[in-house]
Amino acid sequence: MIGSGVERGDRVAVWATNVPEWIVLQFALAKIGAILVTVNTSLRAREIEYLLRQSETSTLFTIGGFKGVDYMAEIREAKPAVKGLFFIGDPCPVDAMPYAGLRSMAADVPEATLDQREATVGVDDVINMQYTSGTTGFPKGVMLSSRNIVNNGYWIGEGLGYTPSDRLCLCVPLFHCFGCVLGVLAAYTHGACLCPLEFFDATRALEVVDREKCTALYGVPTMFLAELEHPDFARFNTSSLRTGIMAGALCPEPLMRRVIDQMKMRELTIVYGLTETSPGLTQTPRDADLIERTQTVGRVMPEIEVRIVDPATGADVPAGADGELWARGYVVMKGYYQMPDATAAAITKDGWLRSGDQASIDRDGRVRITGRIKDIIIRGGENIAPKEVEDVLRTHPAIADASVYAVKSEFFGEEVAAALRLHPNAAIDCDEVQTFCRDRLARFKVPKYIRKVESFPLTASGKIQKFRLREAHEQELRG
Repeated sequence: MIGSGVERGDRVAVWATNVPEWIVLQFALAKIGAILVTVNTSLRAREIEYLLRQSETSTLFTIGGFKGVDYMAEIREAKPAVKGLFFIGDPCPVDAMPYAGLRSMAADVPEATLDQREATVGVDDVINMQYTSGTTGFPKGVMLSSRNIVNNGYWIGEGLGYTPSDRLCLCVPLFHCFGCVLGVLAAYTHGACLCPLEFFDATRALEVVDREKCTALYGVPTMFLAELEHPDFARFNTSSLRTGIMAGALCPEPLMRRVIDQMKMRELTIVYGLTETSPGLTQTPRDADLIERTQTVGRVMPEIEVRIVDPATGADVPAGADGELWARGYVVMKGYYQMPDATAAAITKDGWLRSGDQASIDRDGRVRITGRIKDIIIRGGENIAPKEVEDVLRTHPAIADASVYAVKSEFFGEEVAAALRLHPNAAIDCDEVQTFCRDRLARFKVPKYIRKVESFPLTASGKIQKFRLREAHEQELRG
């Protein structure tokens, strides 16, 4: 990386699935004080252009593509102003440099140069940037340091009881903190073995657990459900499993019971957190009962302070009462990249991070997440800003206005739904709307449900009452 011209503080983006080079780059960039910018594998040209431009990325690593999306074609359409474009895989396109070529560049860099660079890197320097959707609809670059993510990985590993004899089947994406912190760094800090999947596939996950005798497995609830409902589940031996993490959405009790009973994961834990908190804030104990694992998100992790406050006054609420969850400690991000106002809105002057989540803490210290103050849809562990989808929908010539909201989903937790008000005499069908969005948005952001309305339910001040749209829609779905 030094030989290719990457300087301390440079942003280097990795747009790839869980290929081995991803983890190599995670450590290499941290060693030389460069900043790894993680990129969601589902992005399209419009989104990748924004991310690379806003992050001021200088170097980009990518692969051929994923799920039918040609990454190089999207990059050519986005026309990013990057100095270096490296391609992982064969054959290498003519307008990119082969990843393997970094080896030859390394030959020209003396070991002393690497030693000098490493000596300049501090534990509080930003080494990781992850883009997260917010209520504004503009993804924000969350800046994280070594102190943030290495400590969090360590405490997650402690909570899971990791030792060098553990083997983790890692099938969650590395571009999320779930993968690169709770996965890579939890294993790294405890000497555990990583068995990564390039991307999630229920068959491959079960094969890896069986073949490698994995003791730990991660996933969002939908992943565990897909594994349990695999038609050949019974032929895979999962008896080596002991622990793991289910996160990204609340875990239904029947699913938790099946994972413990059928997959033998008696020490499965639930973790709650935010990208802005590196990410883990709470974790259920490995020996927690079923009620704690399904009705709470566990206890606050070591070296972290948590308060539940009245969001209007900032005053603490009584034990068991609902309020906004605030957190303070080593986990709090360094801020949003190039967004001082958003950073100031998220972090108080005395260091408390406002989560935007409604929660309560009982007298025994168990945390419950009871809702979201922020207007975010969480589909299968992916955060989706309704405004981002609404902005795309409003560019269609037939659509006068759009309101995007969540509806409950047994499989994904929530699905994206859109209520559309059309221009007079305009016509459009659901398939056309979805195709239009699919060409402009990551697949997981495309509305599954489309409703055409004459008008939106409004508050007295003229704001759309999304909860009424959701209630009416869910009533329709129930028949």
